[in-house]
Amino acid sequence: MVTALLLLGLSALFAPSMSYSCYGDISALQAPTISCTAVRAQDCGPAVLRRTVEADVIRLRKYEVPIKRVARRLCLDPALIAAIISQESRAGLLLNNGWDQGQQRYGLMQIDRRYYQPYGTWDSEEHINQCSSMLVAGINEVRAKHPAWNWERQLRGGICTYHARAGNLQIYDEDPCSSDNNYVNSVISRAQYFKRNGF
Repeated sequence: MVTALLLLGLSALFAPSMSYSCYGDISALQAPTISCTAVRAQDCGPAVLRRTVEADVIRLRKYEVPIKRVARRLCLDPALIAAIISQESRAGLLLNNGWDQGQQRYGLMQIDRRYYQPYGTWDSEEHINQCSSMLVAGINEVRAKHPAWNWERQLRGGICTYHARAGNLQIYDEDPCSSDNNYVNSVISRAQYFKRNGF
């Protein structure tokens, strides 16, 4: 009996579908539409995104343990952290010794050295913790400024704040975080895929 309860507890602890997020269930969000413009037609859309995340999830396995440790510590969905890593650096694929091509943004989650002092090596748990803490701060900032918004809108605003460091948040019918209105939608789609695949 005790052994059965222990096994049940362990399976619940490590179950892929388990969510311990304080910021809502990412899988409960309506699947966002990723729109394409004529300029971006070759590198966007559901099929391209799916190929991207299928490749990224393999690289992300290397970071699964630190991602989940940071997520538990911050009460954040690990799939969301994985999605930011995928969106920002393709889990390190786009980086040169941890830096972007312009040598301004550093690490898996791409912290901008013009505004922040990066902590740890580019692919370390310390880096993941620093950037994930910034994401949590962004979500909480949106919650404080817009308490009447539902949790989904607050979460989208927090993701936007992480990316754009937006001081003046807009209505989130469209995504103000990037010129093609797709940053937040892309992060959410990635997070939903990663959540279905063990994050």
